[in-house]
Amino acid sequence: MENHKLVLPQHLNHYGFLFGGYLLMWVDEIAWIAATREFPDCLFVTIGMDRVEFKRGAQNGAILTFRTERTRVGRTSVTYAVTVHREDEEIFSTRVTLVRVDESGEKIPIPDPGDGGSQQG
Repeated sequence: MENHKLVLPQHLNHYGFLFGGYLLMWVDEIAWIAATREFPDCLFVTIGMDRVEFKRGAQNGAILTFRTERTRVGRTSVTYAVTVHREDEEIFSTRVTLVRVDESGEKIPIPDPGDGGSQQG
């Protein structure tokens, strides 16, 4: 899956570069979108990111490309590799793990991707 974001002045830190918190928020959001689209009837929450290393900065007006690929489906969790590019240069990458929960926040099994997420508990 591929998504794009435009870096705007409100996203910049005091040095004029993209504030890392915005990038992490976007990565988390895009991984959640990938999981929700793949398993449409499931509720997911993020439980972790593997490694956070900002390889390059991005300035005002940069168009960022987010590429998401599922790397693992476990019994209750799914993991996506997310890479972020500015033009053709990778500026960030991580793996985001989300867990399926019920309405009370308890972990429950993820159905097979072909089931569309209709499995209950």
